[in-house]
Amino acid sequence: MTFFSPLEQFELVVYIPFIVDSFFDFSFTNSALAIFLSFISTVILIKAVGKGFVVPSRWQSILEEFYLIVFGIIQNVLSRKHAVKFFPIVLTFAIVIFICNLLGMAPYSFAITSHLVVTIFLALTIFIPITFLGIRTHKIRFWGFFLPAGCPLLLVPLLVPIELVVYCFRVISLSVRLFANIMAGHILLKVLAGFAWGMFQGSDIFLFGLHIVPVFVVFGLFGLELGVAFIQTYVWTMLLCIYLNDAINLH
Repeated sequence: MTFFSPLEQFELVVYIPFIVDSFFDFSFTNSALAIFLSFISTVILIKAVGKGFVVPSRWQSILEEFYLIVFGIIQNVLSRKHAVKFFPIVLTFAIVIFICNLLGMAPYSFAITSHLVVTIFLALTIFIPITFLGIRTHKIRFWGFFLPAGCPLLLVPLLVPIELVVYCFRVISLSVRLFANIMAGHILLKVLAGFAWGMFQGSDIFLFGLHIVPVFVVFGLFGLELGVAFIQTYVWTMLLCIYLNDAINLH
């Protein structure tokens, strides 16, 4: 009977090695392939929709519904003026994360959003510009964001570092939530699939007959994971809009 580690699916596999020195490794891995496939999938989806028609096609209807969901999130958190302004960048992040989550569900694929370094990079990509947006918009008043209103002067040296750490933890809030949910779901699917395969290979007739039970559970969890892929995209988009609102209005 053969057992596989549920963590094998997260290992980096080098397809084309290209190491410059001990600090720079530009090798083409399964992670790079997943990013490339995500980009290609996004382009294909946009091309399938085309310029849009009065009577939408099936793909156009799906993409329009996705647009409406993202725009609705932005409009509920920000004003309509800011929603129109920041819609392209928020939509881009939503599409990228959603496509990466979906591709990670394909058999023998690589779930790129299950790697913390990837989600932290995505979080920093938006966290740093949002911080500069707040500084550019409010100048010196932006630093008042780290000082609660009515705070006694004696508590300033204590509260300002705490508020600064809490603000920086927004990167963790964005990245770890996505990474942990995607990784946990894939591990659970792998464990149950391996359990079913072990029962199927076993010599016990009773276990052989029952191996279909975890198979059905895997199919049910697969549907649940598809929902998690969408929910995590929704949560990421919502948090991104909240952080944008904080930078614009200093709330």
